[in-house]
Amino acid sequence: MQNPILARMESLGYAVFSGRMNLNIVGIRRTTDPVVDTFDDRLHVIYQPDDGAGLIDRSWPVTTDPGLYYLMNKSKQLNPAGTAILVPGQYRGVYKIDGHGKSRYAALCQRNGPVKVWRDNNHDDVIDYGHNEREGLYGVNIHAPSTSPYRRGRATVRTKIGPWSAGCTVFSSVSDFRQFMVICKGQVAAGVAAGKSGYDRFTYSLLEEF
Repeated sequence: MQNPILARMESLGYAVFSGRMNLNIVGIRRTTDPVVDTFDDRLHVIYQPDDGAGLIDRSWPVTTDPGLYYLMNKSKQLNPAGTAILVPGQYRGVYKIDGHGKSRYAALCQRNGPVKVWRDNNHDDVIDYGHNEREGLYGVNIHAPSTSPYRRGRATVRTKIGPWSAGCTVFSSVSDFRQFMVICKGQVAAGVAAGKSGYDRFTYSLLEEF
């Protein structure tokens, strides 16, 4: 039976990637009674492993929404147009492994093209989906809830988003983030080993709950 997430992507006309270590990275945004400032979304990585075994679907709790720290504080928002909310869609080849944040730790970063965001600029505790759409290079990354996630022994798990997302997709668990990055680095390594181009670029698809 086909993976339901990949089937949903196909129904939307999105690219679905096949072959060993050719990752489908898919965020699922909760739309049924979402709880603001919590990690109530999921990030899936669906792929065929390098050993050629059957399809793997790994998933972890994340947020695809900004936290209240940015939503409610005008002085903290990073763009005068408002706090970013990533618009559901497929952002093909837009991401690469690069340095995130002031500490420049390795994460999946928006480097190769634009994404679409909604801008929430009324500074309340309601996330305003569907308003004030913009497109551009905004640094809407996929990262950890930490400035040093690779530090030995680091096992932080967050329950509140707080200042950890201004519109990025952020893991609630540092350990989960590290697992995700091992898989992403596996795609790059598989591309090098096979002499294939493009394996250092990643596509991120954001779906609404279905």
